Amino acid sequence: MRPARDRIVVPVAELRRRPGNRMVLERDVPIGDLATSSAAVPSGVSATLTATLESLSDGVTVVGRIHVPWEGSCRRCLDPCVGELDVDFSEVFSDHPDGGDLLAFSGDAVDLTDAVREAVVLGLPLAPLCREDCAGPEPSAFPVAVESEGAVATRDPRWAALDALRFDPEADDG
Repeated sequence: MRPARDRIVVPVAELRRRPGNRMVLERDVPIGDLATSSAAVPSGVSATLTATLESLSDGVTVVGRIHVPWEGSCRRCLDPCVGELDVDFSEVFSDHPDGGDLLAFSGDAVDLTDAVREAVVLGLPLAPLCREDCAGPEPSAFPVAVESEGAVATRDPRWAALDALRFDPEADDG
């Protein structure tokens, strides 16, 4: 469990007085240490959270966007690279969740911490590039190329003997 000061808790008691009420939220929020195998949110940075909360008869919907910087290593040259992530999320908090995608809450406040952290982790790049035209550490030995659709793969001579095999589809095994 994260310390209370690092939680993203939004009071919604006033919002819930009438279904259909809306509240717009924009603030910097602590994001903590988040990482995948190839990219991470730098330690100590805050994310910018922009969200719209809407009251329902039995809960609250939250639709938002998170903006946060990330850093990692380029997948081609392994040099450090940085970027900024903008990721959207949507959650429904209910007084009586019956499973599925509904999240429970107390009725006076919604805790967006887990939703925000999950959205950021899922949005981090799995194979970051320092720039789109990165040639890698040794372009002459390891050229970066994309196979064209009509290209025919070169045949491996070690498997050439298999080309001589022919099967009779009507042959009987027994």
